Parts: sequence; C-alpha cells; structure tokens
Amino acid sequence: MSAGGDMSEGFFRSRWVDPPTGVEALDSAQLAPGFRAGAASCGLKGGGKTDVGLLVCDAPQVSSSVLLTRNASAAAPVRVCRDRIDRGAVRAAVVNAGNANAETGEQGLADAWAMCERAGVELDLDPTAIAVAETGVIGVPLPIDAVLAGIGEAAASLSEEGGTSFSDAILTTDRWPKSCTLRAGGVTLSAQAKGAGMMEPNFATMLCFVQTDAVVEDADAALRSAVDGSFERITVDGQMSTNDTVLLQATGAAGEPLPEGLLDAVLLQLALEIIRDGEGAARIAQVQVDGAASADEAERVARTIANSPLVKTALFGRDPNWGRIAQAAGMALAGEDLEEIGADSIDASELGEEIPEAQIGLRLDRGEASAHVWFSDLSYEYVRINAEYTT
Repeated sequence: MSAGGDMSEGFFRSRWVDPPTGVEALDSAQLAPGFRAGAASCGLKGGGKTDVGLLVCDAPQVSSSVLLTRNASAAAPVRVCRDRIDRGAVRAAVVNAGNANAETGEQGLADAWAMCERAGVELDLDPTAIAVAETGVIGVPLPIDAVLAGIGEAAASLSEEGGTSFSDAILTTDRWPKSCTLRAGGVTLSAQAKGAGMMEPNFATMLCFVQTDAVVEDADAALRSAVDGSFERITVDGQMSTNDTVLLQATGAAGEPLPEGLLDAVLLQLALEIIRDGEGAARIAQVQVDGAASADEAERVARTIANSPLVKTALFGRDPNWGRIAQAAGMALAGEDLEEIGADSIDASELGEEIPEAQIGLRLDRGEASAHVWFSDLSYEYVRINAEYTT
C-alpha cells in the first residue's frame, strides 16, 4: 500500500487477515442501514479541518458495547463513558479530535458530559445513551464553547452517506483515514478508526466505531473477542493511551447474524492499518514466538521484541540482525534458566527483504505456548513528529 493509504487494493489486503468469503466492499461513505453521521470544524486542528464528529443510530432498537482504556490516567470522556453512559444501549457517539481532554480535572469531566448533553439536545436523545470520545493533546483545557457549537453544526450535516466525513473528523496525526463499509450476505457493516502513535495495549491511542444491521446476540462478547485478536495485539511505541475507545452498535434489522469471522477480520485490518500508519512508519512486522513455557511467557517475549528500539530500527533499515531478537528475548526472560538462543531458533530473513509486511519467528524450546504481536518500525520521522508535537 502506498504511503498515502491507497485503498485500490481492496479493504482486506494484509497477509495476516483471513476474511470470510463473499464479502463485498462498498463506498465507505455509505454507513450501514439505520445510521447517519456528520462532521464540523470547531478550530481544534486549525486550517478549517473537521474535528468534531457525530454518529447516530436511527433504528428502533440497538445493542452496543463500549471498550475503554485501562490507563490509570484515563481521560475525562473515558471516565464519563464508564460512569454515566448505558454502554449496552448506546444510540449515538460524539467525538472531538485535537484535544484529549485528559488530565483536565473536574472541568474536563464537566466538559465531556456537556458534549453528551449537547448531542442529546440535537438528537432528541437521553445523554446517557450517547458515548463521548476525544483524542489529541493531553493536559490542555477543552475550548468547550467552540466544541458545543461544532456539535450543533455536525448535527445539521448528518447523512446516511456521512461515513467519510466522520472518519476524516476523528483523525489527528494519521496520514490517511481508516474506514470501510462491507456487505456480506444480507448484512452490512461499516467502521471508522483512527490511530498512529502512542500505541500499546490495552488498545492503542485509537478510536474505533463499528455499525451493523446484523443480529449480534452478545455485543460485549463479540467485541471483546475481536479486540483481543486485533487492537490488543499491536504496538507502535509501547505507550498506553489515556483515551482508547471502541464502540460496536448493532440494530439487528437485517434479521441475520454477522458471518463468522467478519468482525474479527475487520478489526484486525483496521489495527494493521493503524500500525502501518504509525507515526513515521514505513514497514510493519509480526513477531511469532513459539515453544514458550506458558502463554504469559510467550506474550512477554513477543512484546519485548516488538517494542525493542533495536529490532524496530532493524525493521526500518531492512537489516536481518537476528542478534537483536535474541537479546530482546533474553531481556524478557531475565533471571530465567534459558538455553542459548542461536540463529537456528530465529527466522529474521524477512527483515532484510523489500516487503512492507515482514514475518519474524522465534522458537524457545521451553514448552508449547505461543503468542504473536504486530508492530511498526522506528524511523527518523517518528522522532521528528513526537519531538515537535506541541511546539
């Protein structure tokens, strides 16, 4: 895929994604039946870019699930969603991009709730049925009056073809939008995500919104399973966000369930798009660890390798330096009785190949457990972006 995020190859384009058969890609501007979205600019991003998004379900019934960051410094919108929103019956979402509204105290909580209330007025909904999400700079008070005005403008622009405008509005340092609308059998699913940096489970610095007219019997279980195999398995820089939010809404109006594996495949492709768009990233990789003594051990080793600056720069420089993988694995198992890891236990050949998605393998011969993590490389551009983030 090009650096500009060319979608001409189709939505499912990663070697690691296995979607169900018979999936048709539609224009991502068109939302799943029963949903509308809109966007407006309130000045958070500058340059007239849209930065307030509104998403609403018009169907008579909706079941939903909301998953949120576990960061102890969770932002005000996360706390509002935890404490004041009926997460099983979310009818709408209101979002701003450009200000995280994190570490902003009681005023931040009041501002996040005010966004729900204003959206409730515009949509004639109880504010407890409206999820709020925000992303951007931490520790800066939200210009709430401008945001509330933007919510009013976004409400006036609501459309069944509002997927693209909503997707654009939620971006921050992203180089391209991440969205899709897919039809499979008699059901439709649309999704919009953002994320590029501050990436490490749980989730990443990311927002994701999924809408479908399929019947989803247990929204919490479906979303948790799909997130466990996607957003929970990516890293850009090992940093856990204060604002991660994933929302699934399902109306059941199609009268059919989602095809098996569809939600998993969509969220995995979106997760891979996020790390592919990792701030300054040029390549991504999967590290697969086999032969660990336990699932926790396999996970620990895989994540240590994926977050190693030495491994990440080798990925960027196309340097098949397997010694860096051995070092990172040994660091993860510091204090353990570990047999020497040699070249025969590591497959790092694809690090040196001219391919955008590289596979790395490691066998420990300590047991039968396995784990994998996807990660992005570390480039000069990542340092520039984050060194100048607020200046």
